[in-house]
Amino acid sequence: MLVSVHDPVLRQAALALAENRLDIAERLIKPHLKAHPTDVSAIRMLAELAARLGRLDDAEALLARALELAPGFLPARQNMAMLHLRKHRYAEALALAETLLAAEPENPAFLNLEGVALARIGDYADAAARFAAVLERRPCHARVWLSYGHALKTLGKRAEAVAAYRRAIAEQAWLGEAWWSLANLKAVKFSGEDIAAMEMALGEGAGSEDAGGAGVAAKRAAALTDDDRLHLHFALGKAYEDRATEDRANEDAARKAGGQGGESGPAGGYYAAAFRHYTAGNALRAAQLRYDPAPTEALVAATVARVDAGFFAARAGAGCPAPDPIFVLGMPRSGSTLIEQILASHPEVEGTRELPDIEMLARSLTPAPGEGGGMAGHIAALAATPPRRLAELGAAYLAATRPHRRAGRPLFVDKMPNNWAYVPFIRLILPNARIIDTRRGAMACCFSNFKQHYARGQAFSYRIDHVTRYFRAYRRLMDHIDEVAPGAVVRVRHEALVAAPEAEIRRLLAALRLSFAPACLRFWETERIVQTASSEQVRQPIFTNGTDGWQGFAPFLGQMRELLGDAVD
Repeated sequence: MLVSVHDPVLRQAALALAENRLDIAERLIKPHLKAHPTDVSAIRMLAELAARLGRLDDAEALLARALELAPGFLPARQNMAMLHLRKHRYAEALALAETLLAAEPENPAFLNLEGVALARIGDYADAAARFAAVLERRPCHARVWLSYGHALKTLGKRAEAVAAYRRAIAEQAWLGEAWWSLANLKAVKFSGEDIAAMEMALGEGAGSEDAGGAGVAAKRAAALTDDDRLHLHFALGKAYEDRATEDRANEDAARKAGGQGGESGPAGGYYAAAFRHYTAGNALRAAQLRYDPAPTEALVAATVARVDAGFFAARAGAGCPAPDPIFVLGMPRSGSTLIEQILASHPEVEGTRELPDIEMLARSLTPAPGEGGGMAGHIAALAATPPRRLAELGAAYLAATRPHRRAGRPLFVDKMPNNWAYVPFIRLILPNARIIDTRRGAMACCFSNFKQHYARGQAFSYRIDHVTRYFRAYRRLMDHIDEVAPGAVVRVRHEALVAAPEAEIRRLLAALRLSFAPACLRFWETERIVQTASSEQVRQPIFTNGTDGWQGFAPFLGQMRELLGDAVD
């Protein structure tokens, strides 16, 4: 076994990896490994290359080989833990992080890795403690301040989270994710100085070319990544939208008082600036993700064609009979976090998080020969699944989600919105599960998605034509389920809930066969971890000032309205 960390070829390859020149790194590493097949440093580097290219299984096999040759090779063990995080194997990642810390208890990188793993399994208090320990050793590490802020925000410690994000910005002014994290708190209002700082980071502000000197400007420009840029654009969009909302309220007040007001005033200009930044951020993210709406539409078409009342009747009695899950699904930004918070305030229900397990299990089905693959083949595979296997899949879901259930309550909420595409699958593997579809007006919902940058997932949301196609597909499938399985899905309309909270909450609990609990009416007092973009809104009573916020952008949303067509409420 050979470890050649000082080999000049590998040093060149490491530099190429650091600069993300993956083709050059590959041309250097592979010939070296052919000549030195047991060089664990080279094997680890090739694994990192494979992981960056998305070949996660290849990366795992390479790291396993490196650890077989050198069980004490800690960098390979660290890479394996990071790979487990990417593959959603959080418990395994945490176990490896603990092994690394046993070998080097003071290593900040290993402490940070453990913090990330703890956050992924939902232990945010311990995660925050690990990030704080790293920052004691490396107080200038901007990205650890960012992670610390995320953990504090999820714990509901808003003031501390804001301070952590601000410290990250102080250490690295162009760190776009820190700016967006502040914006994503929703309650934070950016000052004029903040807006100027973000525009300067983008090179758009007055004096940005010479601020701090040419050397500083050049360093900033070189460090600014596309991720930084898109986060800054989304944050600036929120900053200008807040200015527009405030000025629009002032203009409305002036109009009512008999003065001047209208979209030609300051609000109209701020809406235009906000939309320009939202559009720029979305364009950058869309280019990264290259989302294709066709597979989702194909799945919906296959479901509509094949799933009818007889489809469910023929499989009555199949599946796992446990009634534990309550699925809250639908479009993101439709009020699902609010519904989850209301239900988690009930003594029989535990709120968990957006769990990926339904989609993972659904995708594990093998399509029948000749039925095609991908999402479109899912319904054919489901139709061919025998009853015993359906019960096994339901039990597998309950086993996979059990680590997230810590309160010992009989029922729990799975709030993954994208599960709407798998309602037939849920009905067959867990026939006694309860399903809620959160519904929001088409324009409000689609624009709210367009202006929201997601940490992961929701690739459909970054182009107007994509978000409208996704919305129409969602509506088509849910309307079909209403037709062939009446009552299978409980629908909550966000606007109705906002207008009459108590009546709608009582109706929802009755539909779910839950007793009325007064705590559900005071849901904002329930202390729990909330991860989504609505985390701050659900920690206060229901308010109505966000339901029609899209209307200020109406002059720019003609394409959205046209593409939604008859789906517009």
